[in-house]
Amino acid sequence: MDGLLKSGEFLKSESGNDYLVMDFLGAGGQGEVYSVTKGTSKYALKWYFKHMATKEQKEIIENLVKEGAPDDTFLWPQDMIVQSSDSFGYIMPLRPSEYKSIVDIMKRRAEPTFDALSKAAYNLTLGYRKLHVMGYSYRDISFGNLFINPKTGDVLICDNDNVAANLSPTTVYGTPRFMAPEIVVGKDKPSRNTDLFSLAVLLFYMFMLNHPLEGALEAKIKCMDIPAMSQLYGTKPLFIFDENDKSNFPLKGYQDNALTYWELYPQKLKDLFKRSFTIGLREPARRVTENEWLDAFANLMTGIVKCGSCGVEVFFDEDKASAGEAHTCWHCKKVVSIPLILHIGKNNVLLNAGARLFSHDLNKDYDMETVVGSLIQNPNNPNLWGIRNESNENWTYIKADGTQIPVSPGRSATIAKDSKINFGQLVGTFEKLG
Repeated sequence: MDGLLKSGEFLKSESGNDYLVMDFLGAGGQGEVYSVTKGTSKYALKWYFKHMATKEQKEIIENLVKEGAPDDTFLWPQDMIVQSSDSFGYIMPLRPSEYKSIVDIMKRRAEPTFDALSKAAYNLTLGYRKLHVMGYSYRDISFGNLFINPKTGDVLICDNDNVAANLSPTTVYGTPRFMAPEIVVGKDKPSRNTDLFSLAVLLFYMFMLNHPLEGALEAKIKCMDIPAMSQLYGTKPLFIFDENDKSNFPLKGYQDNALTYWELYPQKLKDLFKRSFTIGLREPARRVTENEWLDAFANLMTGIVKCGSCGVEVFFDEDKASAGEAHTCWHCKKVVSIPLILHIGKNNVLLNAGARLFSHDLNKDYDMETVVGSLIQNPNNPNLWGIRNESNENWTYIKADGTQIPVSPGRSATIAKDSKINFGQLVGTFEKLG
């Protein structure tokens, strides 16, 4: 193995742990990554090239190890190995092989369902929200640091060694095509606000498989040199679906992903992307926040119905339903029947077989893991369905005529149009919206 480290070499960390170097995994602009073991446990080790092993980089890693990860989404520095002032690296969790990159998804080497994609977007955004709450900015959100489990929607965020306090001095400004316009033109430095722009670009890629600023104007560029990139992403950025200027609209036959996928998603999600790449291009303080994205993705996760004719996933669109428009399958073009909906605050939970309520639906706590309610079928009458209380709180079922019935944990509330459930903080209404 030709590299900075040798297979079979033992390294002792700052905390006193012994690691055995196993295999060379790859190299990037800052250093090389190896698989290592500590006893029976496997980890990854990033070892810096000498010219990148600066005092400032070492201090960043030491602080990250000390503070700990925002959550398990991050392949965070856990331990540090120092041989000299310009020879060091850090230990982080090893990424499992089932996690795939956005590039894998774009090239169809991995094809998550819409449900898994929505969960991945939610988990990714929640991770960055926690990072920002800790006072950090990531500074380099891009393709290379996100990996998705296409079956579950779980995500892993890697390359966390550039994370630092918001607005702190830095030599890391981001990855081309993901940097906010104010960074591209040299007017600002990385911050939470520039992270929000980069996050929106990454989310747009995840759902549309296209860059939000690459339409007809990008297609006209003969040489993507620095002046061209500066104009496209910095001085004259234009959203490909800008309603007031269609000069950068995607070209059919060239940017078909954007044209196809844009039509599949609910209007409220598209509105967030519009704001991100119109107002958000020039007014950093008005960019879409993590909480706004999370509310939208929570609705995506509980708003999917399968076409009764061909079985593909179709997103419920509240704006379309409110306008009296039918939902049409994007695949077979037939009308899709929308089940009864439990409308709770800003959330819509489609009551498909297997539907569940999550803590966030009732408490607005951004917990989409804890199940607090589940759709069940009456064993004595299969035509009757209900919501079983899986929480530790008492609910109140309110019939259409106003009659109130207590629903204690383990009990169920019958699903019936115009009936309601008082969950405590919020009231849910059974509605037929589509």
